[in-house]
This record gives sequence, C-alpha cells and structure tokens, in this order.
Amino acid sequence: MKGQEQSIAVVGAGSWGTALSIVLANNGYHVDLYARDEEQKRVINEKKINKRYLSGVELPDNIVAHTSYKDVLEGKKFIILVVPSHAMRETARNIKPFVTENTIVTHATKGIELNTYKRMSEVIHEEIPALFPERILVLSGPSHAEEVSRKMPTTVVISGKETSIAEEVQDIFINNDFRVYTNSDVVGTEVAGSLKNIIALGAGLSDGLEFGDNAKAALITRGLTEISRLGIEMGANPLTFLGLAGVGDLVVTCTSQHSRNWRAGYMLGKGKNLEMVLEEMGMVVEGVKTTKAAYHLSQQLNVKMPITNELFKVLFENKNPKSAVNDLMGRVKTHETEWVFNDYR
Repeated sequence: MKGQEQSIAVVGAGSWGTALSIVLANNGYHVDLYARDEEQKRVINEKKINKRYLSGVELPDNIVAHTSYKDVLEGKKFIILVVPSHAMRETARNIKPFVTENTIVTHATKGIELNTYKRMSEVIHEEIPALFPERILVLSGPSHAEEVSRKMPTTVVISGKETSIAEEVQDIFINNDFRVYTNSDVVGTEVAGSLKNIIALGAGLSDGLEFGDNAKAALITRGLTEISRLGIEMGANPLTFLGLAGVGDLVVTCTSQHSRNWRAGYMLGKGKNLEMVLEEMGMVVEGVKTTKAAYHLSQQLNVKMPITNELFKVLFENKNPKSAVNDLMGRVKTHETEWVFNDYR
C-alpha cells in the first residue's frame, strides 16, 4: 500500500467524488471527504455507503466524511475538488484559508462557469491567486463513477502545466485498475471534458428519437469537430482532442446509459421538456448549463458550432428536436477538414 498514513482531502461527496475517494482509499490513503449535510455524513461513516449517489457500493473504512472544511482540509498537501461547475467559485473561496504554498489542488469537474465562461482552473486561480497555476490540475477522461467504484478497468489523464507536479498527482491515483496518464494541456483537457457533455445530450436526444447508429456516429464525429474548433480558439493543443480527455470521454459519455447527460437527452427525445427532465433526474446535468455557456462563448469568439446552436434552441427556446435535426442536415454543403495541426495558438 503506497498511502501509508498520508491523508488526502476530497471535497464533494457525489458519485464521482465518492468514486475517486474509493480509488485513493484502495491505494492506502486516509481520505477525509467533505459532505454537505449531517445525514449524508452519518450514513457514510456509520453504514459505509453513499446511498443517494453511489448505491450498492461499500466504502472502505479509511474514508471518513465531515461537514467541516477545517476537518477535511487542514494540513493537507493534496486537495481534490469534485463539485458541480456552478459551485466551484464558492468552493474555492471556502478552501482558500487552508491552501498553503505546498498545496496541490486537482479538480475533476467537467463544466464551464456560466456568465463568465471561465474554465474551472481559471475560477480556482481567481479565487486563490496565491496558488500558482502549475499547482492547479485537472483529472479527466472516460470514467463513469459506477465502474470506477467497482474496480472496473479505467484510464484517465491528469493535466498540469508542470510535469513533476502532475506526476505527483498521478502517483496517488494510479493502480492496476485505474491507469493515469499525464499531459500539459490544461486548456484542452478542460474544454474537452466540458463540451463533450453537450454532444452527449445530443446523442441521447438522437437515441430517444430512434434515429439509429449512423446518426449517432455522425453526431459524435462532428461533435468532436465543434469541441476542437472552440478549444483551439481558446489556445488548446489539437492533439488533446484525440486523447482520453477528448475522443475517449466523448465516446463513453455518448454511448453509455450511465451518463446523466445521455439520459437527459434521451428523455428530451421522448418528448419531455427540460424542466421535467431535470426534476426527474434529481442530479446535476452539466451539459445543460455548458450548452448555454458554449453557445454564448462561440458567438463571442465567432466559432461555428451548429450542433451546439441547435441544442441551445431545443433546451432554451423550445425548438422541436426533429426540426433541429432537419436544420442540421439541411445546411449548406461544406468540406470536412478545416485546419492543420501545427496551426494553433
């Protein structure tokens, strides 16, 4: 066991935060997990389950839940943030008093902040300016919490500006069930992880409308084009979109019923409106807010994103999903390849 009495802080006791806590605990680390309410804390600590977010999975004894930031964060070198994108700014403010020059903050959130259009690492740095950017990392890739928590083979990427720091985070997570690569493209990794949720909504919508495999394959492929367009405009390396954070996460999110975004899209395709879908889901569907953020960001940066545009109209302007698909298919003909790989900022 490589943990040997070292404690790690995980903020966010949802399905993904719990799954990552299990990985760390199985590696021998003591995990202090921040939960939002006393009842969730009690159930995790006494029954060793997280019934609401990850039912049927027994939690290791070395995961201990708290409702106090001080109990979770004080003295920790590694802090893992696993909260919804809309909660990241407030969370960063809350952890700020416990961050030192030696702290390494890794987030595993796939979303863009609404209204500011900031990536999560930018939000964290804005709220904790004393934390150098190279000490803010992102974990992303094809990784459903349900499978990770059951030790099913999973591969992800840790992205950080300084390789040696990224390798430190790689070391605390990696094991025979959870393989971890590193890269240095934080922008691309965050953009890919966020925007794939939009395409997953579209994939679920397509399946709900029973459009078949051809349509979904085209949606995934052209969706990757849109993700890459916006990412490159924001300064990402195009190659990142061909890796785990890009193609890998996109495929798993668009083809699996584990995906909240796919399920939300599927229900929309079956005729439910957005309000009904979100109420029935009872969990955060990042793709909804990300669609709005990406739509406005693409307008601001003058980036063509036709799939995102049509999904925005379906979600927020009550456009009929079949009409949206017809409009996508009826656009002016164009060439498929749009850039060369050495032409990025």
